[in-house]
Amino acid sequence: MSLNPTRRAALHDAARWAMREDDAVLREAPPAAAGEVQAMLDDRALSDAMAQLPRLSDADIRALRSRRRTAIGTGGLLGIAAVLGIGGWHAGWYRAAAPAPLHYETARGQMLDVKLADGSAVHLNGATSLDVTLDDHRRSVTMQRGEAYFDVAHLPDRPFTVHAGGAATQVLGTAFDIDIAAGGVRLAVYRGKVRFGDAAAAVIVPAGWRTRFAEGRAQAPTRFDAAQKDWRDGWLDIDAMPLGDLVDALNRRGGPLIAPPPPSLRGLAVSGRFRLDSPQALLDAMGLAYGFRTARVGTQLRLESTGADDANSSRP
Repeated sequence: MSLNPTRRAALHDAARWAMREDDAVLREAPPAAAGEVQAMLDDRALSDAMAQLPRLSDADIRALRSRRRTAIGTGGLLGIAAVLGIGGWHAGWYRAAAPAPLHYETARGQMLDVKLADGSAVHLNGATSLDVTLDDHRRSVTMQRGEAYFDVAHLPDRPFTVHAGGAATQVLGTAFDIDIAAGGVRLAVYRGKVRFGDAAAAVIVPAGWRTRFAEGRAQAPTRFDAAQKDWRDGWLDIDAMPLGDLVDALNRRGGPLIAPPPPSLRGLAVSGRFRLDSPQALLDAMGLAYGFRTARVGTQLRLESTGADDANSSRP
């Protein structure tokens, strides 16, 4: 079946209209051939066939068109590829719908293990929220808050990127932990290596090293023991962590909510390896070494400096 130029142009315009995703299309009157083109787009068999186009040869396409003509009988609706030519699809104005992100979220005191379709695994700490999008060419995660451990399947043709607090972590296959805290985004690498930072500057962080992204840049990595148990097993290993970040980490475990430390204590750098089962006992012991105490106010815990200058100002 051949089409005259006027008919081909009408179907071409209608197909472009049907593929548009801008808001203006909702206010426009549809082209004359829009109904016919939309019927073809709604055809499940045609949609399934068109999804294969990037992997089909020209001979495959010709055979597909021949089968469609036989199935339809009259040959009147040949499918978009037959009407407009294969080139239009490869030119980019046919686009498969982008995969919808999958949302995962935990409450304080709750942990969640997720197995992704690509074979990767994500372990969410408490009070964590993130979205995962997987497509044929890339894998991406957007973290809104919290902490997650990623064990990424090695797929060289599908890089895996985690966006969190202005920082991007890019990998092919590795294991690492991302923690969004008040003082910045913390990264610890357990296997392989990752690229960590933003578009302007980034650092390569290998296994057994950790760093933090704050004030628009990634800091120089420092070593840690990646073989030791971490938050997934109830342990916390920190090195010069701001006290405000430690409070964030403890609050994810549940129990009494700990109020953000006062400004005089928020940036206090604390170090050590601790169990996470009793946050108040941990803070009480740590306060003896670092000059603060823990006070219970209603259902909350508050940290107060024991220094003479600001002990009163930190009280409720």
